[in-house]
Amino acid sequence: QVQVAESGGGSVQPGGSLRLSCEISGRTRTPFSMAWFRQRQGKEREGIADIDPDGTTSYESSVRGRFTASWANGGNSLYLDMERLTPEDNAMYFCAAGRKFVRWYQPQEFTSWGQGTQVTVSS
Repeated sequence: QVQVAESGGGSVQPGGSLRLSCEISGRTRTPFSMAWFRQRQGKEREGIADIDPDGTTSYESSVRGRFTASWANGGNSLYLDMERLTPEDNAMYFCAAGRKFVRWYQPQEFTSWGQGTQVTVSS
């Protein structure tokens, strides 16, 4: 019943930065966790980050130290701040909501998904 929608994707040069946003609406059950996933062309969807209601985060190793997930707008929005982007970060990025303490490596536990926003990293 909860709805999430990503925005903020676009084109950026290698080494650049980008902020993705996820807007949350509809009937929600709190507390809950959210996560960011991405899917590169021709590859499987992969989880890259999650965030708990209290703001605690965890990250997949390839983005740890470069990407930061954070709550915004009183919990009605979720950000993903991406830095030092590389062509390997080219992907469709999705946000998803799930029960409290669900992790990025548990995609089956997330029940509400956005439509995705494209990030293109190229020279």
